[in-house]
Amino acid sequence: MLNFFRVNDPFRLLAVALYILGLGFLYYFLDPFGLTQTQLTWIVVGERAAGGFLPFKDIIDDTGPLSVGVFSLFEMVFGRNILAYEIAGRILILWQAIYWNLILLKYRVLSETSYLPAVLVVCLFHFSFDMLSLSPALLGSCFLLLSIGQLFSKTVLQSKQSESTLLIGLHSGLAFGFHPIFLVFLPYMIFAGVAISGFSFRELILSIIGFLLPALGIATFYFWNDGLFELFRVWPMSFFTPRMLYQTLTSWGLLAIFPLLLAGIGYFLCAVVRGSTINQQKQRQLLMLWLVVACFELLLIKDQAGFQLIVLIPTLSYLLTQFFHLTNRTLIANSLFFLLIFGLPIGSIFYWSSYVNSNPKYLISEKLEAKPREGIMSLQKDMSPYAQKKLDGPFLNYEMSKVYSSKTHTLSQKAKLFQLLENQKSEVVLDPNGTFQEILKSLPALENQYRQEGKSIFVLK
Repeated sequence: MLNFFRVNDPFRLLAVALYILGLGFLYYFLDPFGLTQTQLTWIVVGERAAGGFLPFKDIIDDTGPLSVGVFSLFEMVFGRNILAYEIAGRILILWQAIYWNLILLKYRVLSETSYLPAVLVVCLFHFSFDMLSLSPALLGSCFLLLSIGQLFSKTVLQSKQSESTLLIGLHSGLAFGFHPIFLVFLPYMIFAGVAISGFSFRELILSIIGFLLPALGIATFYFWNDGLFELFRVWPMSFFTPRMLYQTLTSWGLLAIFPLLLAGIGYFLCAVVRGSTINQQKQRQLLMLWLVVACFELLLIKDQAGFQLIVLIPTLSYLLTQFFHLTNRTLIANSLFFLLIFGLPIGSIFYWSSYVNSNPKYLISEKLEAKPREGIMSLQKDMSPYAQKKLDGPFLNYEMSKVYSSKTHTLSQKAKLFQLLENQKSEVVLDPNGTFQEILKSLPALENQYRQEGKSIFVLK
C-alpha cells in the first residue's frame, strides 16, 4: 500500500478521496460521539447572526466574525443539520490534503515525488473526532496553508514580484478573521519572511498591509453597522477569559505517541542522514518554525479541544512523509504505514469514546432539535439548553458575558448594557451562577421587568 502512494500519478488522489469517504461512512454508522459544546456554540451563533444580530455588538461570543458569517450562511441553507457541517468539514480536509501535496510537489520540498502527504494529512485529521467537522480553526487553517504556500514560492523562485508577498499577509489576515487566535502567526510570517525567505523592507511592509486589509474590511463593516466601538471593546475580551479544558494534554499525548515518534525519526533522517538542497533546507526551517509557533498557539487557546490541533498537521505530514520516503526497510515501512493510516483513525474512535465516557462535559447529552421555536438565554458554561431551544438574548459565551457585564463602572457602560438587554429581551433566563441577578441589581429599570422563579430562573413579566 505504501508503494501505491509513492507512485508519481495524480490519479492516486482518487484513492485519497475514497479513503476519507470510507472513514466518513465508518464515523457516520458508528456515531460514537454526537454533538460537542463547541459545535453547538457555532450553530447557535450562526442561527442568531442569521436573524440579523451582529457578533460582538449584539452577540457576546468569541467566534471569529468571518466564521460567524459562514455559520449564518449554513443556518440559512441547512438549518441545524449536523450532517451538513460534517460533510463540509471533510470537503475542506480533502482540499487541504490535495493542495498541500501539490505545493510540496510544485516547489520540490521533498526529494521524492509522491502522493503520500495527501493521505497522511487525511489520516492526521482523524486524530480527534472534532477535527473533522466544520470549525473556525478548520476554516482559518485553509488560509494559513495558502499563506505558507506563498512563502515556499519565495524560497524557490526568488522572484521580486509583489503578488506573493501581498498574498502571504492577506491570507494570514483572513485566517485571523476566521479564528482570532491565529494572530500569533503574524509574527511567524514576518520573521520567516525576513530570516528565511529574504524579504526586503518593501516586501515586509507589503505583507503587513496585506494582513491589515481583512481587519480593515471587518472594521469598515462594523462602522457601517454602528458597531465599531463594540468591536474594539468586546473582541479583545476573548483573549482574557479562562481556559476551558475539554481535553487534557495527557489525553492528546497518549494517542499521539506513535505518529510523533515516526515524525521525530523522519526529521532525523531528512536533516542529518540524507542531504538536501539549499531550498529544501529553507523549506524545512519554515516548517519547523511553523511547528514551534503552532505549539505556542496551543498554550493560548481558550477551548482546549482536538480541533485546535489542526495547525500541527502541515509539519507533521511533511515529517511523516520524510520517514516513509527515507526508510530503506520496505517491510517495516509498509507495516508502519498500514498501522498509521488505519490504526490511528480507527483507534481514535475507541480511544475518544472511552475518554468522553469518563469526561462527558464536552458532549451535549440532549438531542438537537431541528427547528426550536422557544427561546432562552442561559448564563452558564454548559451549552446543553440550546440543543432544544434557540438563543433569545445577547449573552452566549458565559466567560465573556461575565467580563462584559462586570465592566459597567461608568454611566455610559451601564447604558450600553441596559440597551443591549432591552433590545433583546429574553422570555426566560437561566442563571445558576447568579450573574443575571447581579446585572438586575445594577439596572433597576430592567429588574422591574423580570420575576424570579426558583433559585436560578428569571421570567419576563
